[in-house]
Amino acid sequence: MAVDLLLGLQWGDEGKGKIVDVLTKDYDIIARFQGGPNAGHTLEFDGHKHVLHTIPSGIFHETAINLVGNGVVIDPVIFKKELDNLEKFNLDLQSKLLISRKAHIILPTHRLLDAASEASKGKAKIGSTLKGIGPTYMDKTGRNGLRIGDLELDGWKDKYRKLADKHEAMINFYNVDVQYDLAELETEFFKAVEVLKTLQFIDSEEYLFQAQKEGKSILAEGAQGSLLDIDFGTYPFVTSSNTTAAGACTGLGIAPNKIKDVFGIFKAYTTRVGSGPFPTELFDDYGKTMAKVGNEFGATTGRPRRCGWLDLVALKYAVQVNGVTQLMMMKGDVLSGFDHLKVCTAYKYKGEEIQHLPFNIEAENVTPVYKKMKGWKADLTKMTEASQMPDALIDYINFLEDELEVPIKIVSVGPDRTQTIKR
Repeated sequence: MAVDLLLGLQWGDEGKGKIVDVLTKDYDIIARFQGGPNAGHTLEFDGHKHVLHTIPSGIFHETAINLVGNGVVIDPVIFKKELDNLEKFNLDLQSKLLISRKAHIILPTHRLLDAASEASKGKAKIGSTLKGIGPTYMDKTGRNGLRIGDLELDGWKDKYRKLADKHEAMINFYNVDVQYDLAELETEFFKAVEVLKTLQFIDSEEYLFQAQKEGKSILAEGAQGSLLDIDFGTYPFVTSSNTTAAGACTGLGIAPNKIKDVFGIFKAYTTRVGSGPFPTELFDDYGKTMAKVGNEFGATTGRPRRCGWLDLVALKYAVQVNGVTQLMMMKGDVLSGFDHLKVCTAYKYKGEEIQHLPFNIEAENVTPVYKKMKGWKADLTKMTEASQMPDALIDYINFLEDELEVPIKIVSVGPDRTQTIKR
C-alpha cells in the first residue's frame, strides 16, 4: 500500500502535530522521518495540551503504531521525559512505540558542542535550538555516530567514550566559555539509555516494507518546515536534515514510487523563530496582534516567533519541491478582526519583479509585492462547517487555491482537534 506524507511548508510551527492527531484514525502506522527534539508538535484535546518532541503525534490513538525512523536523531534524556509525561495516560508504549536501530543518538557532548559553536559565531549565530541536532548529524555524515542499534552490542560504552572525548577536544578548540559538569550529564544520560532500552528496537525499513505488502496504511510525519531544509531552505539559517518529501525516502527507507498523497500544512500568515531572512515580516501592530492572538512562542524553545503576511512566493516554492497534493491551512482564526489582509505574490529582486524563490532573500535583495484583500470580523473558533465561514475568508482561500493550484482540504479554526473544518 502507498505511503502518505505530511509536511510543513514554511519555517516550521505550522501545526503538524494537530493534523497528524486528526488524521491518525485513518492510518495504521505513524512514522517520524527526520529531525529530533528541536521539533515541538503541539496537540490539544479534552481540555489538555500536549507537546511532543521526538515521539510521533499519533501516540494518543489506541490502534496506531508509532515509529521513530532512521532519519531521526534521539536524545535519550529528552525522550525519557516525554515517556514520563505519557505515563498518566496508561499507553501500551512497549507495543505502540517502535524505534529504528539506524536512528542516531544525541550525546550530552553534542549539546555542549552545539552551544560552543553557536557562542563562537557571535552576532552571526543561526538561531540553533541548542539541542545538539547539528553536531549529531555532522557525526552521522562523518561516520562517527552512535546509533540505537549500537546499544544492543557489547562495547557500546567504549564507542561512546571515544566519541565524547573527541567532542571535548573540539569544545576546547572553540575557545568560548561553556561551563558544564560532564559526569553529571552522563549520569542522567546513561539512566535514560536504560529506559530507552525497554522499548522495541527494530529494522525499520524491513518493518515498513512488510507493512506495505500487508496493505497497512502509513503516514510519514515530518518535523520543522520546508524552508528549513538543509538543501532547499534559507541556508545557512536552516536545520540539519531534509525536511522535504525527499527526506521521507531516506529517513524511513521508503521507495519514491510508494509515495501517494503529500499533505502540505501552512499557516494563514507566516512565522519564523530565530535568525534568518523573512521578507514579509511585520514590525507594526498587525504583527504584534498575530503574535499575541496566535500565541506565537516556540513549542520547544519558548522563543517568540516573528510574524508577517503570507508569502505566496515561498509557499509556491515549497509546494513545488514537495509535490504537494493537498493543502491544509492553519490558524485562520488568528486573522479574524483585521480590516484588511495582505498576501505577498511576487518579489522585487535586484530591480526585477519575479515570482520564484531566488538564491538569496535577504532584505537588501528582496522587496515583497503585495495584493491587498478584505479581512473578516467573525469568530471562527465555534464554526464546524465550511458553509459557516465568512465570505472574505472563502475569497481568501479561493485566491490561494488558484495561485497554488492545489486544493485546500482542511481549515483549522482553533488549537483543539475538534476545531477542524474539512472542505
